[in-house]
Amino acid sequence: QVQLVESGGGLVQPGGSLRLSCAASGFTFSNFHMNWFRQAPGKEREFVATVSWTGNTAYAESVKGRFTMSRDNAKNTVYLQMNTLKPEDTAVYYCSAREKSSIQYAYWGQGTQVTVSS
Repeated sequence: QVQLVESGGGLVQPGGSLRLSCAASGFTFSNFHMNWFRQAPGKEREFVATVSWTGNTAYAESVKGRFTMSRDNAKNTVYLQMNTLKPEDTAVYYCSAREKSSIQYAYWGQGTQVTVSS
């Protein structure tokens, strides 16, 4: 059974930090690109960050320099370190997995809420 379980969300003040985790099971994690997306109320889901199966990363312009994504293949887990958080980062954050030779996002987590507010 495939599972992606996000954790680490919560309420943080502007300028603060959070680290999200996504624990994967049920598939060969090391063969998958892993991704973070987010969806704010009333908005479309948007790409945040990705780490390829080889460990290369890429980020949306809106988070570049503030967010860092990493993966630990031994733990089947990816992380999103979020620093200097802004109110506009408030959203539900979703983890997703895409097989290295596929263009489709095969698996999604249930999401974790991040709220940036004073």
